[in-house]
Amino acid sequence: MSEQSDFLSNLSDFLYPRSCYYGQFKPEYLVFNANLQEFAQRVSYISNLQTNGKLSPQEAYHEIKTLWKQLKAAKKQLESSLMDDVSSV
Repeated sequence: MSEQSDFLSNLSDFLYPRSCYYGQFKPEYLVFNANLQEFAQRVSYISNLQTNGKLSPQEAYHEIKTLWKQLKAAKKQLESSLMDDVSSV
């Protein structure tokens, strides 16, 4: 069982690499950085699929636009939770 777990962990690390965050440490910055890295990774996959003819340009555009909206919504949610924390102090 641990062999399969190790395999899945290594596969996940390969498919979804993460870079270290070197910016100013604030929890909301760290969360946004993780969201941004996931966005970049997914855009890269979509771009490669479109380049290899697996997705049409319109499908790729739609997928990237959807991911962009999700990233913007996550950023707004982080900002609003930060403002809620500041106003409660």
